Amino acid sequence: MALITISIGSNIERDHHVRICLDALAATFDALAISRVFESEPVGFEDGRNFYNLVAAFDSDLPVGELQAWCKRLEFANGRHKGVPKFSPRTLDIDLLTVGELTGIRDDVELPRDEILHHAFVLKPLAELLPDARHPLTGRTYRDHWSDFETGSQRLWPVDFVWQGRHISTAD
Repeated sequence: MALITISIGSNIERDHHVRICLDALAATFDALAISRVFESEPVGFEDGRNFYNLVAAFDSDLPVGELQAWCKRLEFANGRHKGVPKFSPRTLDIDLLTVGELTGIRDDVELPRDEILHHAFVLKPLAELLPDARHPLTGRTYRDHWSDFETGSQRLWPVDFVWQGRHISTAD
């Protein structure tokens, strides 16, 4: 079994799509750990709708290709379309961040995902969820990476979010 981390994002019917994703994860994988939910301004998008972003972690023995296919099936089942421009609004965006300590290209997926160290909306929730876990390439903890991160124009803030009757996130 490997610890899997994924990022989840949505800027179309955000509450609805994040809950659908969490429901599907909980139904498929045991012992789901979930970060707070953050609202973030879009990075690189012309459509100014803010995103909800969070990170989830769970154990799985599925190969990387099957994990990636599971994520893409859920995205497409919830209105994501192939062939749309990269910086388009999204009902659901699910990305594999890490699969245990794997590095390099595995089943056409780059691990760990490069976005971890470049986007506040990925690193901040990951650093809160798994502060002492180490990035597979740098060997540094996510807490240390976040403490050195220059957010610049990447603004994000925690929001109130309820899933399955419990508050998984509260605004500061």
